Amino acid sequence: MMCAPVRLAFFVATLLLQGAPAAQVPAPQQAPPAQPAAPCSSPEHRQFDFWIGRWNVTANGKMAGTNEITPILDGCVLKESWKGAGMSGTSLNAWDPSDRQWHQTWMDDKGLVLKISGGLREGRMVMSGEAGQYGNTTRILQRITWEKLDADHLRQVWEISPDKGATWNVIFDGRYERAAP
Repeated sequence: MMCAPVRLAFFVATLLLQGAPAAQVPAPQQAPPAQPAAPCSSPEHRQFDFWIGRWNVTANGKMAGTNEITPILDGCVLKESWKGAGMSGTSLNAWDPSDRQWHQTWMDDKGLVLKISGGLREGRMVMSGEAGQYGNTTRILQRITWEKLDADHLRQVWEISPDKGATWNVIFDGRYERAAP
């Protein structure tokens, strides 16, 4: 006569050999796979978002033009479209995590190509680089600063330095006011 544990083992083995379905053991619960972070979603990518919008721009109290800044390429790039002051131009602006800087490439209908880089300093976006000025091939240091004044106003100051940064001359001091929708 078989004892109870041996009989149970014999019975289970017989069922398994005869093709009886094995007991279903639930798989351990696994967490769903983590979603990768969206490209260009870091706080640094959002530092220049205060510039996004449609703007009326004045300089010296007079209408200078309009500027529209739109996010493109899934928010990875800001595109600027300037019209006014006898010219039009566009720029592309983006944060580069590899060098931890913002970069702008400006091009206009007068032939200027300006490549500047920099970042947020004391709440202001400051970018600089060397380029020629209109009709002049001598490269000089250029610096542009954007400062948010409030939700509907900002200031953009463009300066040049003929002496490698020892002195600066303002060539544009623009006051931005958000355009009505």
